[in-house]
Amino acid sequence: MSTTAAVPNDPRATLRGGLPDRYLTPDDIAEIFEVPKETVYQWRKKQVGPPGFRIGKYIRYDPADVRAYVTARKNDDQAAA
Repeated sequence: MSTTAAVPNDPRATLRGGLPDRYLTPDDIAEIFEVPKETVYQWRKKQVGPPGFRIGKYIRYDPADVRAYVTARKNDDQAAA
């Protein structure tokens, strides 16, 4: 069983308890999905993964879009089963 909910600054715990009050960074996305940050950048380059947007030179992710992406993936997997 995961103990991430006990860590107050863990983005995964925040998303499970409610949407964070800030946009997420690629580091946050990598931590949430437990993948290397390079994978997050590859997802963006290939236009897969949660949708991100650019603020100047920085990539950010809206927590609502991340949640919608996860929900869509779960629904796709259930439909394929």
